[in-house]
Amino acid sequence: MKADLHADLVVVANRLPVDRVTNPDGSQGWRTSPGGLVTAIEPVLNDNDGVWIGWPGGTDEAMEPFTDNGLHLVPLSMSEQEIEEHYEGFSNATLWPLYHDLAARPEFHREWWDTYQRVNRRFAEKAAEVAAEGGTVWVHDYQLQLVPAMLRELRPDLTIGFYLHIPFPPGELFQQLPWRRQILEGLLGADLVGFQLAGAAQNFIRLVRQRVGHKTHRDLVYLPDGRTVRATAFPISIDARGLDELSRTESVVKRSEEIREALGNPRKVFLGVDRLDYTKGIYARLRAFAEVIADGHFDVDDAVFVQVAVPSREQVETYKVLRDEIERLVGRINGDHGKLGQPAIHYLHSSYPREEMAALYRTADVMVVTPYRDGMNLVAKEYVACRANDDGALVLSEFAGAADELRQAWLVNPYDLNGMKQALLDAYRAEDRELGRRMRAMRKTIRQHDVAAWADSFMSSLAEVRGAHRKTLQPARKS
Repeated sequence: MKADLHADLVVVANRLPVDRVTNPDGSQGWRTSPGGLVTAIEPVLNDNDGVWIGWPGGTDEAMEPFTDNGLHLVPLSMSEQEIEEHYEGFSNATLWPLYHDLAARPEFHREWWDTYQRVNRRFAEKAAEVAAEGGTVWVHDYQLQLVPAMLRELRPDLTIGFYLHIPFPPGELFQQLPWRRQILEGLLGADLVGFQLAGAAQNFIRLVRQRVGHKTHRDLVYLPDGRTVRATAFPISIDARGLDELSRTESVVKRSEEIREALGNPRKVFLGVDRLDYTKGIYARLRAFAEVIADGHFDVDDAVFVQVAVPSREQVETYKVLRDEIERLVGRINGDHGKLGQPAIHYLHSSYPREEMAALYRTADVMVVTPYRDGMNLVAKEYVACRANDDGALVLSEFAGAADELRQAWLVNPYDLNGMKQALLDAYRAEDRELGRRMRAMRKTIRQHDVAAWADSFMSSLAEVRGAHRKTLQPARKS
């Protein structure tokens, strides 16, 4: 791939869509990252001969652009200080908890903010260098919220879209951020700002009107320079067809049977799959399951719980503490309720390939997805996609974005332990006919609104939104 390539479509995200791997011969190579974002954007990039700008991980020196599996990739390196202050600091210890309803106390450090600005500037400069005249740039997620305005300043000829994959908080929370106006103005550099839910888009519009002083109407912001910015919801989804086909393959069906056998062939298998993060509600969910056993509703011959906790941000102290707390809880539950060779909780602190996850989804009779706050939560949709026999039950937090679409799940308030216990019991006891009715409806929803439809919807809206509004506006008020 040529370093001076000028692309009509540029995707800008914190990470590249590939992970570094060591090949059997000891050489270094790349493997496409798992996840819906890559699945969604890869065909769009290929159709437009586009490029993806992102961090390759680690602290390597500057790398040349390269092509992997047909994707044109432009890596941007980060120093140890930038990883600590931009990624682990401002992105994940300031913005992440603030945007997730203060699930942990956010930290506000000026040094982190300075580094966040510096890294965003570097991403914007690289996008400006790579994008063709009149091209389109699609920026992703909370780590890069300043890029749209910086890029607009460098390249006013570009059409710029931004998509936030996590929740966007209400004003009373967002306004705690000392740099609230700068973040809002950063996002306003885009022509289209996409969110998971309509409520998040409304929060953004309201804050722009109150804190920046621009005129707004419904989902539009009118800027003094004549530009119009649209902010609206584009709920992200999954490759539903691909997962459905995978779940039916002979190898996945066989692996599912092996997993159930290894678990002791209980009547029901409960499953949780999450990044190990304090927003996911893992601790409360395992407590609820343990109390259902303690109340005598079933024992480990009847039901077991498999909890996959994918390692996450392991250098951050909050996450180290969370891991210790959950592992102590699992040990206590198994000590109280397990039998010899039959633990109540099978706890797996690891990540698994797509095929193994499909087998787990196929094995699980009850999927338990109970975050305190989540932009969408694609695990819930992945489970539904893998239920090829139209069976299985989904217990889903009403605070996950997916709850807006998967209305036939057993919806719960994850802060209500008794309510969660009742939902687990109801899902456990549900008749096959009811399970089939609910699952068929949810499967229809995710087939109609898959990840390809999400990407197409965003790109179509972005193509339509560019243009001047020609309204006479008052100057913006100061925050």
